[in-house]
Amino acid sequence: MEYHLKPIGRTCAGSGRELTPGSCCHSVLVERNGQQVRLDYSEEVWSGPPEGTVGHWIARVPSSPTRPRPLDSDALLQTFEQMSEEANPANERFRYVLALLLLQRRKLQITGTRSEDESQYLEVTGVRGEGPWEVLDHRMEEAEIEELKAALAARMAEESRADPDAE
Repeated sequence: MEYHLKPIGRTCAGSGRELTPGSCCHSVLVERNGQQVRLDYSEEVWSGPPEGTVGHWIARVPSSPTRPRPLDSDALLQTFEQMSEEANPANERFRYVLALLLLQRRKLQITGTRSEDESQYLEVTGVRGEGPWEVLDHRMEEAEIEELKAALAARMAEESRADPDAE
């Protein structure tokens, strides 16, 4: 079974008071009306997992909101260009998703397509004259694209934390 959990809440499920950044809290996953719901409790009111708990753990309340920043289009294009230069087959699916994002954001444009054997390729260029590049059309399902977008966002966030000048 796959679980999709929301981040730590701002308030304690037991007291309704705000959870203090940096403090420990007890998080539980419970089933309610056929859906899994995450509840977070402060140390002060925790008296054990409530009835119907699927799982529980201790977490630290983050000091700042964990809301992900939107992916920067220029950084996406730079990453796409780097991946295109590397020609690493392990990155081809990420590169395809990057191309889709950049097409959507109008940073890339399709200039043509071509077929080779059973494969389709998108021919793309940057709107400011970058490229041209060919991208294998992986014909992914929407769920796989979303999964790769999330992994890409995490990868870029990690790179920006490693490079303080990236922001």
